[in-house]
Amino acid sequence: MQPTSPLSTLRNYLRAQALDGMIVPRADAWQSEYAAPHDNKLAWLTGFTGSAGAALVLQDCALILVDGRYQVQVRNEVDVQAWEIHHLHNAPLETHLPAGSRIGFDPMLMVNSQFDALSATGCKLVPLADDPFAAIWHDRPAAPNGAIREMPLGVAGESSDDKRARVAAILDTHGADFLVVTQPDNIAWLLNVRGADIATSPVPLSFLLLSRNQDVEWFVDAGKTSGLPQTLLSSLTLSPMDQLVPRCQQIAGGKRIQLDADSAPVALRFAVEQYGGEVHWAADPITLIKATKNSVELEGYRDSHQKDGAAWVNFLAWLAHEVPARLTAGNPLTELEAQAKQLTFREQQENFIESSFDTISAAGANAAMCHYHSSETTNAAITADSFYLNDSGGQYHNGTTDATRTLAFGPLDPQRKLHYTAVLKGFLSLITLQFPAGSFGHQIDAFARRHLWELGIDFDHGTGHGVGHQLLIHEAPHRIAKKVNLWPLVAGNIMTIEPGYYLEGEYGIRIENQVEVIDGMPGFCRFASLTLIPIDISQVELNLLTDREKQWLDDYHQQVREVLSPRVDSDARPWLFAATAPVRVQVS
Repeated sequence: MQPTSPLSTLRNYLRAQALDGMIVPRADAWQSEYAAPHDNKLAWLTGFTGSAGAALVLQDCALILVDGRYQVQVRNEVDVQAWEIHHLHNAPLETHLPAGSRIGFDPMLMVNSQFDALSATGCKLVPLADDPFAAIWHDRPAAPNGAIREMPLGVAGESSDDKRARVAAILDTHGADFLVVTQPDNIAWLLNVRGADIATSPVPLSFLLLSRNQDVEWFVDAGKTSGLPQTLLSSLTLSPMDQLVPRCQQIAGGKRIQLDADSAPVALRFAVEQYGGEVHWAADPITLIKATKNSVELEGYRDSHQKDGAAWVNFLAWLAHEVPARLTAGNPLTELEAQAKQLTFREQQENFIESSFDTISAAGANAAMCHYHSSETTNAAITADSFYLNDSGGQYHNGTTDATRTLAFGPLDPQRKLHYTAVLKGFLSLITLQFPAGSFGHQIDAFARRHLWELGIDFDHGTGHGVGHQLLIHEAPHRIAKKVNLWPLVAGNIMTIEPGYYLEGEYGIRIENQVEVIDGMPGFCRFASLTLIPIDISQVELNLLTDREKQWLDDYHQQVREVLSPRVDSDARPWLFAATAPVRVQVS
């Protein structure tokens, strides 16, 4: 007898509950990009392992929606006979909800902005009192229980008391009595702590209530906090995580409670409104405060990037020797071998903690999946006739790194070279840009795409994202993308610049540096590169580069060489000097 599939099991549950369907998001209660295995219901239900998506399960059909990064990957992971595949943004969930149908949802997994959009479709959204996956997911992993550690003041640059005072002052201007903080990285920043509940994301899964009197109630599993200093623990009240909703009900009467419509579970709105409180909808103020780094944090980024740059150079020098040697021996180097060796080089760096996300080590056609992760079944050889793309980063005690390099180990065909050159020119166009202070990310996105557009091609992901300080690799609120992002870029923001191009079944290209937004001419800002890694120009069509572009590359490579040469292994130094030689020397 064949075991019942997760999809059939969920449909049986829906029939028992008299529901026509159910929404199953990729998100957990914290809207985490990288959810703990315990909370990744979409992966259990569908097989899709990407970081963004949602499913709509109806009795007669099932839909999975993913964004442009995962249109190739999803087709490799889900049963396309059982699931219809749709684009998360071009054909969003609300376009698929049958009018008049009763659709179940978990109110701890849906935020208010989603609830309002879906409610306008004419279907009846039915909040579930209990999590159905608790009953039907029999081999569900245990909930995470990672220890929480202190982030020292000498690394954080500002005390938790001072941060609380800044946020409470904003609540006062809003006339709000309480702020419910549901984003784990905001809680980590506010309390100067870091966690270990999700691999590569050093945040504690918890909730927090801050009053405008600066009182803090922290909803967290107490066992996680045993290593924290008593001075911190005595400055707040600890409560179990499952008491957040009852506590909101308890304090609601006659109070104004601030919630973030894009991050707070809609269950909190229900709790406040049903018990006589008023919801003040506003972005969590911590999100924007946190995005402008203080001088101590900025120095930490610079230091961690020097360490990470040294690890990258040691790795790239090793690759430059190993790939051709292994090809000659008839035993090509594989994606997983390269990935493991790169981690070894990072682990040799002082104060390295862990990777900042799962490494993308992608050879040939695998790189066309821009968020590909190698496995034993997909592990491809790195060859001399196509690109090898590596997107990786590290969590260091004082900063977080993220960079991508696309490499070639032999001469490539004209099309690959042309596309690589267009990506490089887009990267150079944006990283050299001076723009009015306060510009939005969507206003400058096209600079990175122009040279691709001129070839009639494009890429279906953002051009840049914020990066946390020993926190999340993708940090809100800033983005550089086509999609409107109304958060102004100012000095002290940390971003990435990462244009690319992906030809399904053939190859993928991306070049990425992490950058600091700094002051330029009066009233303007520009980017200063934090990433210190040579850029492979062996496949560049040199005649398509302007003198200014060549000069930037030469100046950048000189900086890389001067900063990293004392830090890299002695046997990597010759490779570093060759890789950072002036442009005309490198390609001659």
